[in-house]
Order: sequence, then structure tokens, then C-alpha cells
Amino acid sequence: MEFRMTAQTDSLKRDDEFRADSIDLGALWTAVKQRKAWVLVPTLAVLGLSFVAVNVVTPRYTAESRILLENRESFYTRPGQNGGTGQSAQFDSEGIQSQVQLVMSRDLAREAIKRIGLVGNAEFDSGAGALNALKKIGVLVGIGAHPADRSPEERVLETYYERLLVYPVARSRILAVEFTSQDPALAAKAANIIAATYLEAQEAAKQDTARSASSWLSSTIEPLRRRVAEAEAKVEDFRSRNGLLVGSNNTTITSQQLADLSTQLSAARSQQAEAQAKAGLIRDAIKQGRTFEIPDVANNELVRRLIEQRINLRAQIALESRNLLSEHPRIKELNAQLGDLEGQLRAAAERTVRTLENEAKIAGQRVESFTAALDGQKKNVSTANDSEVQLRALEREARTLRDQLEQYMLRYREAVARDAQNATPADARIISRAIEPGEPSFPKKIPVMLVATLATFLVSLAVLVSRELLRGQPGAPLQPMPDVVPRRAATRDDPPLSTPEPDLRQDRVAALLTHTGRLGQLIVVGQDPDQALADLAERSLPAPRGMAPLALLVDAGGFGATTARQWADLLSQRCRCILLDLARDDDGEQPGFSELLAGEALFSDIITREEGSRLHVIGPGRAGREAVLAAPDLVEVALDALCETYDWVFVAAASTDESAVLAPLARQAQSVLVMAGHAGNGHAVEAGYRLAELGDAPVTLVVDEGMAEVAADLDNEPELKPEPA
Repeated sequence: MEFRMTAQTDSLKRDDEFRADSIDLGALWTAVKQRKAWVLVPTLAVLGLSFVAVNVVTPRYTAESRILLENRESFYTRPGQNGGTGQSAQFDSEGIQSQVQLVMSRDLAREAIKRIGLVGNAEFDSGAGALNALKKIGVLVGIGAHPADRSPEERVLETYYERLLVYPVARSRILAVEFTSQDPALAAKAANIIAATYLEAQEAAKQDTARSASSWLSSTIEPLRRRVAEAEAKVEDFRSRNGLLVGSNNTTITSQQLADLSTQLSAARSQQAEAQAKAGLIRDAIKQGRTFEIPDVANNELVRRLIEQRINLRAQIALESRNLLSEHPRIKELNAQLGDLEGQLRAAAERTVRTLENEAKIAGQRVESFTAALDGQKKNVSTANDSEVQLRALEREARTLRDQLEQYMLRYREAVARDAQNATPADARIISRAIEPGEPSFPKKIPVMLVATLATFLVSLAVLVSRELLRGQPGAPLQPMPDVVPRRAATRDDPPLSTPEPDLRQDRVAALLTHTGRLGQLIVVGQDPDQALADLAERSLPAPRGMAPLALLVDAGGFGATTARQWADLLSQRCRCILLDLARDDDGEQPGFSELLAGEALFSDIITREEGSRLHVIGPGRAGREAVLAAPDLVEVALDALCETYDWVFVAAASTDESAVLAPLARQAQSVLVMAGHAGNGHAVEAGYRLAELGDAPVTLVVDEGMAEVAADLDNEPELKPEPA
């Protein structure tokens, strides 16, 4: 249960972290209006002083020129290379910052000072003119050096850098060069000269690079040329000594001979195979009687004439056969001639076959001859391979030296060409030249006056508000007094309580003491929350550190008397208050303190506030006040949590409750208030006596102004013995 209570306590503290102490803004505004001179007088004085200052100060003018960083190389300035290559890498963020530092370099500054003519200018040169009295005294004492001890450029450099501003324009490759001077023409001239000097410095740097490169190349080319001649001579000498003469197509003669033999051998083999194939084909055709289908036989001139004669002879046989029989001598003669022609044709085909076979034999002999020659050439080539390996190594070395020499010669010609005037453009160009400014850059009269006036107004107002808050603490809760001063008992000779003296607090808080010394009287004067807080603080013990005071309110008055809720509502106008109403049971429908103790609800679920009131209220809950009062340990933990959050915590109880029920609350409270209504309320006095015995907190009777006066002294009244606790 205690763990759940601690979690609920933390929840309440988190819910109220955003609340701040209330401040009486109306009272604060009234105090500001009453002391408005504290704000207006310094504000108007600063306004006047700033107006005089901006009109007395010598104005300064700022001129600006802009430089675009770009690679200006082209095919004509650097042949064979892409002029734009590497532009983005050359002018990245680091490269642009490097160019800014180059513009602000000391060497460039000295050159610019000479061209601008700042030496001897009284605005920049401290040595120009005679020394004033202060400077003379400083030189004599040794505080400062005499301007003549330094060179003119060194005297101007400090002021030059103060007036020069170089910065890159955001998200671009543009440098802005600003120069400030009292003379607008000098400011514009200086900005333009600085930009031009920067471009010339870049061109000079490129020319120096080209000049040093050409000097180094010229001293390197001659030795390299001699090495190339020596390497080529070694190649030719080795080739001649080893017979590695070069023929056509840059190949050696032995390799060419080997290639030629291989080609001839292939041709001979092709001829042999072709002749053998034709001879076999013709022979097969003769056997099958298709001799004349072979092209080589049909295209023979003798065969063609024989075929023509056979055709004519057959035509005659056919002609004679119409009149003569087959056994006729003429027919037999013609048939004999026809048979003789057929024999001649077969003999011609046989001769063609024999011719092709002879050609095949000849081709075979050529193949054998070429094969033998090729084998011999292979032996010669294999013998020359070792020499060719050495020759190729010498050729590679000579070729490498030749390529290096040609590259150096090309670079040397380029370097010599770039050493000329205007041959190496700077990697930047001026895109905006400075002009004479018409408006001064310092001082800005209206902004300076507005800023000074507004700052003085805000500072004065803040000082005034802080002073009022520290003096009066508007709206802050009054802390309880550390000690309680005993009061003497009221008598009949004392002035009436209804007409207190305005100057003495003792006349408003009557001393109504018993044998315990802790029972007093407090008069409620109208609806004054400040006075009520002050009176309550005087009748309260100091609360533990970091805790708010706890007050026990007991309703013992009659009809028309101030109730505990009305008292708490009055004090809530000046501080954060919460009332735990245990004087009576509510309707039992809303969750209350009993549900909190049972772990069924959180603080945020049970705290309520009536419309038009700042007072937070917690009811007893559905279980009733008796269930709450029956668990004093849990009630103490919950009340401690409320004391860590609010400025005042009030617990309302009934005057008819038993002493055993009220004792835990009275011991935990720093103050006990009995709502009596009037001083003659005997029931309230008896309840006050009884509560005084239960704890150490002072017990006070709360009496309403305008009620019946105190009729008799408490010492003359019959003694009322409180009930035993």
C-alpha cells in the first residue's frame, strides 16, 4: 500500500510541476506606472546621447568587389588536355578558404598598400604627421614604440587588416572583397586594386611554375637523348651480329622463310589431293559408261571432234538404214567406223586419267620436298629464338627511353610557350568591380538609435520589475513565522476586538491563553486574504524543509460563522491551497480520499475545483470519513505528498470527533484553527482546549468581525475540563 501511495505521490508532483507561483500582475503594473520615471528618464537620455553620437562620429564607407573562382585553362593554353577537368575538386570548400587566406596574405597586402598609396595617409599610417601629446608620453615612458622604428608598410598593415574583409559567398565559388575607409573613393579603389593584385599574383605563380618546369626539362632532355641513341645503337648491333635482319612487316627473315615454306607446302598438298580425286572420279565414270559427264574429258578438243564425227556417222547410218538392211556392206562399213570412234573416245579418257595421276605424283613429290625444307627452317628458327628474346629486351628499353624523350620534349615546348606574357590566365576573374558607395556603412544612424533606446528601455524595465518582485514579492505565499509569541488573556478593560488599531497586530489577534499557553484568538477582518495569511503565519509552527505547512480546521461555529471551506477559499486567492474535507460525508458518488488510500484512484482523479474558485478540494469518498480516519498511517503519507506540492494544506474535521481520531491530525499539523464564529462560543473553546492537549501546534479560535464581543474574561468563566484523549 505504501508503494502504491508513493507512486500516486509522484504522479501528483508531475501533474503540478508546470504550475508556477502566482504573481499579482495588477499590483506589479501599478508599481511600474508609479515609478515610470525610472524607465523613461534613462531611455530618453540614451536616445539623446545616441543621436549626438551617430552625428559626431566620422562615417565610414565600404566598397565591395567580387571574384569568381573558375578554371580558365583551354585547348589553346594547354593543348591536348581538358581545361575544365578537376574544377570541382580544385575549388571545393577547403580550396575556397585557401583562396581567402591568399587574398589576405601579407605579401599581397604589402603590394596592395603600395599600389593604393596608403603610406602617408593619416587614416592608415600612424607615422603620418606629428605625434600628439599622448603618443609622445607613451613613447617616452616605454609603453608604445615610435612609428619611425617600423617600415611604412608595417605601420599600415594593422589598420589595413582591420578595414579589409574577405569572405566566400554562401553556396558559390565567389569571393567578396570589402574595404572600409572614411573616403568612399579610396574604399572603391582599394577593393578593385586588391582584387586585381590577387589575379596578378595567381598569374605570376603559374608563370614561375612554368619557368621552373622548362628549366628542369631543358637540363633533363639532353642526357635522355644520349641514352636513347645508345640504346638504339645496341639494338642494331645485336641484330647484325646474330643475323636477325628484319624484313617486311617488321619480322625477321628466318620467320618470313618459315611462313613462305608453310604456305607452299599447303598449296602442294592441295594440288595432290585435287589430282588424285579427279583421277579416281574419271576412272569410276569410265567403268560406268559416263565418261563424257566429266568436265575434264568433255572439255578436251580431241574428244569434242570425235564426238562430232560420231554424231555425223550415226546420222548417216540412220539415213542409210531406211533403204539398206543391216547386212548391207554400206551399213557394215558405217558401223565399223562408229566402233573405231568409240575406241578413240575411250583411249582419250584413259589418257586424261593418266595425266591427272601423273600430276598427283608430281604434287606428292613437291609436298615431300617442302616438308623437308620446312623441318630444316624450323630448326633454324628455334636456334634464333634466344637471340630474339635478348633483342626484344633491348628494343623495349630503347622504345621506353624514346617515349620518355618525346613526352619531355612536348612538355618542354608547352612550358616554354606558357612562360610568355598572358599565356597563363589566373584561375579567377573579377565579375563585379567596386564603385563609390553613397551611403555610409558605419554608423547606421536609425538602427543604432533604435537598438540603444530599446535596450535601455528593456534593462530599466527589468531592473524596476526585479526590484518590485524582490521587495514586495507580489502574489507569493507568505511563509510561516519560525516562532509563536505567547499572548496574554483578554480582559474586560481591553479595547473591543471589533475595532482594532490599524498599527498594532496585537490588537487584532487577541491573547486568549490557557494553562497550556497555545490557545489564542484570531479575528477575521473582512475578505482580506493578505491579512489572513499574515495572521495564520503568526499562529503556525515552522514546516519541515521542502514541505508546505499543514493546518487542521475544526468547524465549531454556528449559523453564519466562517466555515473551514470559506477560510481555505479566502487564502487560495494568494497561494495554492488544497482542502481535505473530512468534516462530513459527501453524496458518495464521486471518488475521494478513501479511494486514494485503497489504491483505486490517483490524486488527479479525486482533486476537484469549484467554478470561480482557485481552491482544490478532496472529499472523503464513497467509503466515508470514518474509513479515512481509521487509517492514520496512510493518511499521513498522503498528506506529506500534498505538502510537497501545494503552498498550504488544510484538513477540515468535525468538532464532535473523538480525541483518538483527531490526535494523528493534530500531531502532524503546524497550526490548529477552531472556527468559533464569536468569542463566547463555549463549545468552540472546549474543542480548543481538547485539541491543545493532542499536539504541539498552536490552537487558535477564529472569530468573525462584527459578531458578539467577548463578554467576560476566560479566567472568570467556569473551568471546562477537556475530555481525556
